[in-house]
Amino acid sequence: MPTDSRLPNFRAMTPAERWDHIVTTCQLSDADAALLRQPGALPPALADGMIENVIGTFELPMGVAGNFQINGRDVLVPMAVEEPSIIAAASFMAKLAREDGGFQTSSTQPLMRAQVQVLGVSDPYGARLALLQARAEIIALANSRDKTLIGLGGGCKDIEVHVFPSTPRGAMVVMHLIVDVRDAMGANTVNTMAESVSPLVEKLTGGAVRLRILSNLADLRLARARVRLTPKTLATAERSGEDIVEGVLDAYTFAATDPYRAATHNKGIMNGIDPIIVATGNDWRAVEAGAHAYASRSGHYTSLTTWEKDATGALVGTIELPMPVGLVGGATKTHPLARLALKIMRVQTAQELGEIAAAVGLAQNLGALRALATDGIQRGHMALHARNIALVAGAVGEEIEQVARQLAAEHDVRTDRAIEVLDILRARR
Repeated sequence: MPTDSRLPNFRAMTPAERWDHIVTTCQLSDADAALLRQPGALPPALADGMIENVIGTFELPMGVAGNFQINGRDVLVPMAVEEPSIIAAASFMAKLAREDGGFQTSSTQPLMRAQVQVLGVSDPYGARLALLQARAEIIALANSRDKTLIGLGGGCKDIEVHVFPSTPRGAMVVMHLIVDVRDAMGANTVNTMAESVSPLVEKLTGGAVRLRILSNLADLRLARARVRLTPKTLATAERSGEDIVEGVLDAYTFAATDPYRAATHNKGIMNGIDPIIVATGNDWRAVEAGAHAYASRSGHYTSLTTWEKDATGALVGTIELPMPVGLVGGATKTHPLARLALKIMRVQTAQELGEIAAAVGLAQNLGALRALATDGIQRGHMALHARNIALVAGAVGEEIEQVARQLAAEHDVRTDRAIEVLDILRARR
C-alpha cells in the first residue's frame, strides 16, 4: 500500500498516538514498532562493536516530517534532531509544495573519488601522461580488490590526474580513482583501492606515494531537487504571494552575494539534511564537508540553492549538492533505528535517499527564506522553542503545553518568565 505522507492533526497527538499512526501507515512489524516505542533501541553490546571505549548510548529526539511528495510519491521522512522548528518548517513547506506538484529530483551515478598523492617527481607532467597511458592497468588492479562491487555493476571506472607543479613540498601529482560505489557510502572501498594501486603508481612515476584517501568533495555524486510554487500557494492572510516571492528573491540574493549570510543560509539547508543523515546512520560530517566545499567551488562561498521567478511569476527553487550516502555498510546496516528509518522512507537505492535529503534541504531553505521575508525567523521558532523553555522551568505533563502557549502568546520566551507562569498555574490549583 502506498504511503500517505500527510499527517493530519499529528502535532495535536500524543507520542503514543503518533506511534500508532506511523506503525499503521508504514505497516511496521511488531519488532519494528517496539524499536520506536522503547528507549534504548541500540543495545550496549551492539554499540560496543560500533565504536571504541563505549560507556553508553546518546539519544536524540526522532520525529517524522510529513506532506512530502517527491517525483509523485508520498514520502514520510524520519529526522533525528534536537532543535525545535526544523521538522515543523520542513513539513509545512512540503504541504505548500504538494499543492503545486511537490518536489522533482534527480541524481548522478554514485561516483566517489580516491586520491593518490605522489611527491618527489621531477617531471610531473610526464608522470601524469605515464599514469594516463596505464589507465586500463590501474583500473584493473583497483577492481581486483572488490569482486562483489564489480558483480553489482560498480567498481573503478576511470582515473584523473592533477598536477600541482609548485607547492612548498615540491611538485605534486595527484591521481584520482573514479569509483562507482553503488549503494555504499564507499569510503572503505575507495581507500582500499587507492592503497592497492600505490605500488604501481610509484613504479610508473618514479615518485613516492604519500596519502591514499577518499575525497569528501564528492562532486561527481550529486543530488538535485526542484520545486515550483505559485503566488497563490505562497499567499498568507497578511501578505500577497507576489510580495512573498519578491521577499524570498531578495533574501536569496543576499546569500548568493555575501559569504557571511551564505554560511547561515546553508546552515539552514543542512538543518533539513543532517537529521536525515543521522537518522539513517550515515556520515553527516562527510555530507557537511562536501556541501560546504561545493558551495565554494567557484572561489566564492555562496548559496547551495537558487531561487528564481519564472515567466508566470511563480517561485522556482533548485538545489544541487554532493550526497555521499549509503544503504549498506557501517551504522546504516548495524543500527536498528537506521534500518527502520530507511524502511519508513521506503527507499530502494542510495541515490533515492540522497534525492530525498536534497528535497528536504530545499524545503528547509524555503521555510527560512519565507519566514525571513515575512514575520522574521524568531516568531515561529520561538513559539516552538517555548516547550523547551517550559521543560527547563520544571513544567511536567500538561503544564508543558500550558506554559508554552502562554510564553508564545506573550512573545516572551524566557526561562525566568516560564518559572513565573508555572508558579501562577500551580498556585491556582
